Formats: sequence, C-alpha cells, structure tokens
Amino acid sequence: VQLQASGGGWVQPGGSLKLACQIPGYIFIKDYVIGWFRQAPGKGREFVASQTKNGRFTFWADSIQDRFTFYRDNTKNTVSLRIDNLSPEDTGVYYCALHEGMGAPESHRLRTWYDYWGQGTQVTVSS
Repeated sequence: VQLQASGGGWVQPGGSLKLACQIPGYIFIKDYVIGWFRQAPGKGREFVASQTKNGRFTFWADSIQDRFTFYRDNTKNTVSLRIDNLSPEDTGVYYCALHEGMGAPESHRLRTWYDYWGQGTQVTVSS
C-alpha cells in the first residue's frame, strides 16, 4: 500500500502550505488513523499530528501550535495538513502515515505503530 503525499515546496517565512495525503479507497472506508511526521535536516523523524477517521479525534505534538489544521476531502480520499505562518524551523520532509484500525492516543506518536507510509514531501522555508 502506498500513500501519496504532495503539496510541499519552497515558501517564504510567514507563508502557508497545504500538504495532502491520498489514501487508497479500500482503506479510506475502514477505521484508520492518519499521522503526520516531519524530519528536519540532520534530525530524526518526529510526530506532528494525527487524526482518526472522519476527524473525530485529533492529536498534536506538544510543540505544535495552532498554525496547523487538518482538512478532509472524502471525494478524493485525501487528508490534508495546512501549515500557516511558516518559519525556517518548519523546514524538513513531511511524511504521512496510516494505521489500520484505531488505537490509544499515546500510540499515535510512535513511528513503528503505523502500517503504511507516504514517500515524503519536502517543505523549505527561507527568504
């Protein structure tokens, strides 16, 4: 199963990006958790946010402020993460991941908990 991540690019500080993760249709109709992780240059992959199917529950990393918003497009089997007021500290590769089924919130932060991963999309914030 391959998740399709897109929407990254270069943006100036203060700008916005909307990262999209397309999910295969046969999974989209089941219970699942979608997670977003990011990997800054020279650092490990860290949890950003997760959301259960239909957006019922959303969890954020402690360091994440209200600049991040989830969006869902059920017609395209897509879950998106919008990031506003980007800063150079947001630079990195952003990955979407999916776990089939549900799970305890503390599991959402674990990379190993997820069953499938997207290829990553690069976000570069600089002037």
